[in-house]
Amino acid sequence: MEAVIAVFALLFVMFMVLGAYATVKAVGAAKRGVDRTLTQARRTVEDHTLRAKSFAQPGPVGELAQLRLSLRTSMRATKEALQTGAAEDESLKEALSLFQRLSAHGHELDDELRRLESEPDRATLTERLPALRERTRRITHSADSLRWAARDRARHFAEDDLDSLSAQIDMESGALRHWTTTDTPTTTSATPPRQEAADAGTAARQTGAETPRARAAEEPTRPAITPPGPRLTYPWQKKTRPESTT
Repeated sequence: MEAVIAVFALLFVMFMVLGAYATVKAVGAAKRGVDRTLTQARRTVEDHTLRAKSFAQPGPVGELAQLRLSLRTSMRATKEALQTGAAEDESLKEALSLFQRLSAHGHELDDELRRLESEPDRATLTERLPALRERTRRITHSADSLRWAARDRARHFAEDDLDSLSAQIDMESGALRHWTTTDTPTTTSATPPRQEAADAGTAARQTGAETPRARAAEEPTRPAITPPGPRLTYPWQKKTRPESTT
């Protein structure tokens, strides 16, 4: 009895531990989902704010907003492309590590651009804009190169797979259309007329039916004209006298 109680107690403890673990995992997943949603919402708001500044505020402030917007857009697109491709292609992991190093420079430049948005000295800001513009161009160019290389690689593999699939489909289609008949084709040859008559007579005798040609072949040969038989004589007829030679 004590052993049964111990088993039930152990099972109860195990169920409690599993329930607590499942609860912690569910809470963690929900928290990550909420954080992801908040991050995406904050990013969307910042992008719309930067886009509005680039159009509404001409001059250095508007250009800074445009630089930040192009930098964030390029870095975000490259990150998504590399992360998606690395899950299927192991060769993209090296490119993803290079992008992480590039991303550090991108975050540093984005923070600097954000601080300069509130810079009151417009003259100094205007002097620094060319260097900031060049840094932004170099980072976005590197990010774009990685992104397009990953997309070209994925498209190349997709085309190779499509070519192989098309060849297999063509081969299978040809095999499906290649059917053979089990009937042996009948060879026709010219049969002499006499052989045809003999064959017809044989067939008629076998089937019990007579054809004119077969019946004529079976009948005995008769003379064309029947010779006359002895002439009949009557009592009132005179005997024939021999002709006189005198």
